Amino acid sequence: MTSEISAEAGAQAIARSKKIALSLEARGRGGTIVLHCQGRLIFRHEANELARTVTDILLVARRMVVDLAGIEAIDSSGLGELVLLHMWADSSGYTLKFSGARKSLRKALELSNLVQVLNPYSSVPEAIAAMQEDEACSA
Repeated sequence: MTSEISAEAGAQAIARSKKIALSLEARGRGGTIVLHCQGRLIFRHEANELARTVTDILLVARRMVVDLAGIEAIDSSGLGELVLLHMWADSSGYTLKFSGARKSLRKALELSNLVQVLNPYSSVPEAIAAMQEDEACSA
């Protein structure tokens, strides 16, 4: 009985960890941090994990691109978290861009009128170029 419970708990932990995977990369001049997201961005752990990671990194790096190309599913909580991150970064003087939204995510952003708010770029290089343009204009 104990091994059945342990195996089940382990399987649940693995299933939870596969919902969203985040990986970091430094790219471009100035070392822009790119956060690659894989999996689902949904209520609770996934949305919280993304918010915690973006917040922790922006406090140090001050500029980041969140690559959403690997997001397979999103719900209203995930959309809300993206908006909150964008608003927090903007009001705190950090630069946060979003890129690579798949067709299904792009449609969710359009249906909720969030395309104008988040302004997702089609690729990471495009988002980095826009970031560099913004910095050149403000200098």
